[in-house]
Amino acid sequence: MAEFQSGGLTLAYDDIGPRGARVAFLLHGFASNRAEMWRRLGWYGAFERKGYRVVAPDLRGAGESAKPHEPEAYVRAAMAGDVLALMDHLQIERAHLMGYSMGARLALAAALAHPERIDHLILGGIGARIFEHSGSGALLADAMLAEDANTISEPMLRSFRQFADEQGEDRLALAACMRGAGEGFTREALQHLRMPVLIVAGARDALAGSADDLAAGIPGAQAVTLPACDHFSAIPHALFKASVFDFLDGTLGL
Repeated sequence: MAEFQSGGLTLAYDDIGPRGARVAFLLHGFASNRAEMWRRLGWYGAFERKGYRVVAPDLRGAGESAKPHEPEAYVRAAMAGDVLALMDHLQIERAHLMGYSMGARLALAAALAHPERIDHLILGGIGARIFEHSGSGALLADAMLAEDANTISEPMLRSFRQFADEQGEDRLALAACMRGAGEGFTREALQHLRMPVLIVAGARDALAGSADDLAAGIPGAQAVTLPACDHFSAIPHALFKASVFDFLDGTLGL
């Protein structure tokens, strides 16, 4: 396991593939970790077969990284700052940045803060609902703190809680992460993005909302909707992988 320091925390990461190759920088979703989302579900192998160097951290609060229990440790600017800190640590000037769900929000924040460091931006598991102030973060935090997962009535919240339990994640850290994450983005901010952007979401992903509607607010962005997929089943889908590599090759939609 490799480690680096960011904001006073020790964070774990993988760095796989040839130096000098194009870099795919991957940010996992809430309640997950780099090994579960990217290695087990086939993304490491897919990028390696295409000749990419893969860099994937465990975000603060997850996996083998530090897990503070204070919400202020998880403000979006600090977590997005971890992305640039790892790029600097590895002396990577530019990368293709991809995130899923919470990781997509962090990827978007990093791209807005440092667009000169991002070649292509891939946002999975999010859509037009990022513009809403839904209060879902507080609901997810409450789900993480529930004594018994079976008492959580909302299926999506219960799924996240059960997944966190299956992964052996620190539920206090996850609750703090949600309480510190902040709200959505503004349409005005996204108008400033100039790198190529791909947005991918499942057709049945009620948490994300419409990928097409989000893409419409970003200059030149492309969108792919995965048929019959929800928030979880979209991640390993073959069409998701195919869309990503077609996008990076410049052939998506041709």
